[in-house]
Amino acid sequence: MKTILKGKTSEVIIDTDGPVVIIGESINPTRRKKLVETLKAHDFEFALQLAKTQIEDGADVLDVNVGFPGVDDETLLPLTIKAIQEAFDIPICLDSPNPLAIEAALKVAEGKPLINSVNGEEKSLQAILPLAKEHGAAVIGLVMDDDGITHDPECRFKIAEKILNRAVQKGIPKEDVVIDPLAMAVSADPKACMVTLETIKLVHDRLGLNITQGASNISFGLPNRVELNNAHMAISIWNGLTCPIANPAKITAFVRSMDLIRSRDEYAMRFTEFFYSQEALKNA
Repeated sequence: MKTILKGKTSEVIIDTDGPVVIIGESINPTRRKKLVETLKAHDFEFALQLAKTQIEDGADVLDVNVGFPGVDDETLLPLTIKAIQEAFDIPICLDSPNPLAIEAALKVAEGKPLINSVNGEEKSLQAILPLAKEHGAAVIGLVMDDDGITHDPECRFKIAEKILNRAVQKGIPKEDVVIDPLAMAVSADPKACMVTLETIKLVHDRLGLNITQGASNISFGLPNRVELNNAHMAISIWNGLTCPIANPAKITAFVRSMDLIRSRDEYAMRFTEFFYSQEALKNA
């Protein structure tokens, strides 16, 4: 299954049989005071700096979230998208819980973006799926619905199936639906990772869709987060994860290693190219 995203001229293929695609998470005001302050002032230089750093660190797609208390995201999200796409030719993931902000951003986004996200709630399905269809965007389906978050992998799978069926009914191609199985903190629930991993396997085996997740969500509140995240990520990728949302500085070397081990990097080309690109940046 291939989900194709596009920038102005660039193209990224998320492929269930291909290497892992990294969606950079860092343009998000959560715990980033400087980004909040600069975005409030409609100063996009810091956001552009974050974009540049993530691209150099291996991001294939950039997730863009401008949400903070009091924000007019219907204005700010499209302005931020325009600034980033004027500077960089890379596909964009539009990240907002506000359908009006998503709609405004879709009107200015170049290429084919990814919407983050729709879920199984009726109001979400009715608000987001028509936008994805109208603008030819791909969409992330988050496995929660009007009953909230279930801790049963089979129920999460059924929500994923519902989102897919509703999307296809709207005329959205099956390949343009990417499922988020909901990664949650293992510190709060010892079974959280197992539920997520089983959901990934069910979606991969039964629906064949591309799968994303927040790569660092499971380690919230714990020490040694990178090691914990990578352990979860290794099993997630083996079960079918194809496009994690992550900090590329912390995950790209690991992902390139996983791709090489899984025979998805012919002659270790991507592995070695990334190594030498990082060496060049260090010596620049």
